[in-house]
Amino acid sequence: MTRGHVVFITLLGVTVFLGLDFANSAPLNPYTAPPLFSLGSGLAATGAHCAAPPPAQ
Repeated sequence: MTRGHVVFITLLGVTVFLGLDFANSAPLNPYTAPPLFSLGSGLAATGAHCAAPPPAQ
């Protein structure tokens, strides 16, 4: 196999994966989505390890 073959197979796999993902997922509703950047919006950070309160000492 040459690099060209590997690149083609990789791009084909990514294309198939994205096609299946788009075909099986519901369309996004921009009116219910959280803001991309919530700087100064008053929304609390949630859902990530960096949003967890510090441990009690």
